[in-house]
Amino acid sequence: MEQLTSLWLQSGLAQVSGGQVLMMAICLLLLYLAIRQNFEPLLLVPIGFGGLLANIPGAGLAFSAVENALLAGDPLVLADLSQALQFAAPVSLAELKIAWASVDSAAHQLAGQVVADAGYANGMLYNFYSVAIASGAAPLIIFMGVGA
Repeated sequence: MEQLTSLWLQSGLAQVSGGQVLMMAICLLLLYLAIRQNFEPLLLVPIGFGGLLANIPGAGLAFSAVENALLAGDPLVLADLSQALQFAAPVSLAELKIAWASVDSAAHQLAGQVVADAGYANGMLYNFYSVAIASGAAPLIIFMGVGA
């Protein structure tokens, strides 16, 4: 019975929230409109597929490495992370999340190195956002393509 409980807690169904279910339903509606009804497929297929990817429960595709480590909740990594965020003793997960949002960039880099050493990586959508959107390159490339 303990193995079944462990399997359930590690599955995506146990981690899904109401907002994720609602967003996945909306994304499936967008894909239906694009594929079956042929309503703006070049626009709705990428939006619907990207929304589905971002809302897969427990996958962490849209999270940074530190957020993935916080989501996993490994006690050893959380203890190292609390030291990197300049706490004297290990603290709760909620306090770590608040501290992660409020520390400076040097602490962000140190925390990123700690979780990278523990084997956590950025999600695919987070990397795409960092490289294409946050840098400002994607809008320029899109407008160059429209202009051509």
